[in-house]
Amino acid sequence: MTRRTKNNTFQFNQVLQGDCREILPTLPARSVDLIFADPPYNLQLRSDLWRPNLTHVEGVQDNWDRFGSFAEYDRFTREWLQGCRHVLKDTGTLWVIGSYHCIFRIGSILQDLGFWILNDVVWIKSNPMPNMRGTRFCNAHETMIWAKKSERQSRYTFHYKALKAANEDLQMRSDWHFPLCTGEERLKDTEGRKAHATQKPEALLYRILRGCTNPGDVVLDPFFGTGTTGAVAERMRRKWVGIERENEYVDLAKRRIARVEMPVVPDEFTPPPLDAPQLRIPFGLLLEHGLLKPGARLQLGHTELEAVVQEDGTVVCGNLRGSIHKVGAQCLGKPSCNGWQHWYYRENLIGEYLPLNTLREVIRRQMEGVLHTATLAAK
Repeated sequence: MTRRTKNNTFQFNQVLQGDCREILPTLPARSVDLIFADPPYNLQLRSDLWRPNLTHVEGVQDNWDRFGSFAEYDRFTREWLQGCRHVLKDTGTLWVIGSYHCIFRIGSILQDLGFWILNDVVWIKSNPMPNMRGTRFCNAHETMIWAKKSERQSRYTFHYKALKAANEDLQMRSDWHFPLCTGEERLKDTEGRKAHATQKPEALLYRILRGCTNPGDVVLDPFFGTGTTGAVAERMRRKWVGIERENEYVDLAKRRIARVEMPVVPDEFTPPPLDAPQLRIPFGLLLEHGLLKPGARLQLGHTELEAVVQEDGTVVCGNLRGSIHKVGAQCLGKPSCNGWQHWYYRENLIGEYLPLNTLREVIRRQMEGVLHTATLAAK
């Protein structure tokens, strides 16, 4: 079933029921910040599999995971990826997860369509299902591909500093350790069986959204299943859109997301991300805000050179006059100079010289606070 859009807009925080290959082209172009796709793996077991204790292994036997050939699966993959290109913003990124049965075929088609792979991330399962026949290694991981829309794309969201800070100040690596979805998080049907064969842990989606989106961003999942992406996006104050074909999964996802409890910390107390671009502060703002006055003297590093601040925002040092950067470079005999770091002002309250950048940060915090409040009010 295809859902047509009106006036090139569509509602957020809803599940669209139908085949994503039909629905994606009808959604507004360049409207989504991040796509997380967990497509069929084409891995159904060819025969029954039994554990040593004679209990039956429930593999993926659903119709949505059945394809007649690799060629059929490749056509399917190309179609839904083309739909993803249509809705993804030119600053957006795409995540695709898969097992060895499909991820290499998906990666090849991604590149054929013009996507540029940023990373492959390995989800290492701490509690994998053992290999019952003992004929292969225990398959204890799945691979995720993180890609941008094109090689030329220079802007995309990646909160490197935040991820590092949350990882004991170590770079976040591409090997992620999470257990399979179990316990209360694993959704069950009315008979107590797994409601979905490949339900993903929320922790996995949490890290992806934390690292690659901002509050208010639009997240789309073309294979919504039981709604893991939507539940995590809802909790993290991201807008979301899910596409799902199966009636039972649509109902489960809606009920699951309706039970999501929002965070206790309100938006107004949430600071900007660590990796957010810093607001540019011109030197003249220090004069306009009264943090420096015309005639104030600045000292150049640990030298004896001084400059006098002028009313027009320039500084004068001997016969030199210009910006703090230009005059600093000329005094030091260098091609360039960060005047904010090299010039010092006298802080009268403590009687010491401090980097001029100290005053810039005072203004920046004030202005970012005002902008953040205005942005929240506009949402």
